[in-house]
Amino acid sequence: MSVGGNRKMTMTATLRLKQDYLRIRKEPVPYICAEPLPSNILEWHFVIRGPEKTPYKGGYYHGKLIFPQEFPFKPPGIYMLTPNGRFMCNTRLCLSISDFHPDTWNPAWSVSTILTALLSFMVENIPTLGSIETSDFTKRQLSLQSLAFNLKDRVVCELFPEVVEEIKVKQRTQKDFCVPPHTGHVARRKPNLRGALANLCVIAGLVVCVYTVKFVCYIIQFVLILFIFLFRILALS
Repeated sequence: MSVGGNRKMTMTATLRLKQDYLRIRKEPVPYICAEPLPSNILEWHFVIRGPEKTPYKGGYYHGKLIFPQEFPFKPPGIYMLTPNGRFMCNTRLCLSISDFHPDTWNPAWSVSTILTALLSFMVENIPTLGSIETSDFTKRQLSLQSLAFNLKDRVVCELFPEVVEEIKVKQRTQKDFCVPPHTGHVARRKPNLRGALANLCVIAGLVVCVYTVKFVCYIIQFVLILFIFLFRILALS
């Protein structure tokens, strides 16, 4: 293709991606925020917030879309950059909406369509090239680790300051929950005191029970001796 042709294709891709950006700003994709690089509109980055009722809940997952100059007539490459337990990191993902399958690509599909389809595929367990198999426990552990991981990610910090602030707030909340204040320690001692008192009451009850049994035995023994004594007196008379 000539230089003029390349320039025309790039302009077409740029115009289309600008339209998609305006659309995604007006109607955000649930659980996902996305931004193009200021220096290159053909490279988009996104952050997926882990949906509820999935092992990804509470996690933040950074990825990127690499659009060709021929977009929207050719699909983008899709990559995940945050360890997530579902996809390999920094690896092209084989999806029907990615550049692995140009034959199934529809030029009418927008960035919003791509991200929605990616999230849908992420929460399923269908294998594909670039996917991995891990337990739900591993995915939950990675969702917790994703907070600190993304705070060290320069691109996330530059493009998604609101996500960074969310993560920091969540980290502070988790820290406060895991390390209770001094009053919490006092509150936890009270059940121990109640437990000690309960144990003392049980021991005291056992002691009383033992002495009661002994007393009853003495009474029975005394009655038997008295009965034998009276029986002998009656026998002698």
